[in-house]
Amino acid sequence: MSSPAYQAFLLVDGYNIIGSWSDLQESRDLYGLEAARETLIESLINYSPMVSYRTQIVFDAHYQRTPSHYQEYTPLVSVYYTSYAETADTYIEKFCASSKHSKIEINSNRLIVATNDRAQRIVVTGYGAECISSQRLAGQVESSNRSRRSKERPAKKSPGRFLFNALDPIAQKRLRQLRQGKP
Repeated sequence: MSSPAYQAFLLVDGYNIIGSWSDLQESRDLYGLEAARETLIESLINYSPMVSYRTQIVFDAHYQRTPSHYQEYTPLVSVYYTSYAETADTYIEKFCASSKHSKIEINSNRLIVATNDRAQRIVVTGYGAECISSQRLAGQVESSNRSRRSKERPAKKSPGRFLFNALDPIAQKRLRQLRQGKP
């Protein structure tokens, strides 16, 4: 049996996280719930490959009379929208209960649930899942973003100890001309 391509399966209570992260709350208040959802999804799309997590974000139907549906954004990130009568908490608890008996479904030995809901944390821990708070997840996402940005940023050439070396080439040329007495 080969090892999975990811280290853990992260199950995220979407609206719980939106209600906890200040930047998502601000996005929700200014631009609406859809914008906050998209921002959360984008954050986790960038985060998941950095930590090798397979991530599923779960959103309540939010008073919409629609059937449940699943949307895959990347091979590592998907979103599940519950049906009208089902809450994200119920879906997450059922998912954890079924994965306890069938590790094939998540292809990982670790199942992590991100939520601040204390009752839900107690229930899913009983099924063997790990829990992290929304604040801890936010810190991990921000840390991975900083790490990714520092890797993408080109290394700056050391300007040396003289100010002249820090100037752009046009300014250096002009300074040489002035030094040589040329207009």
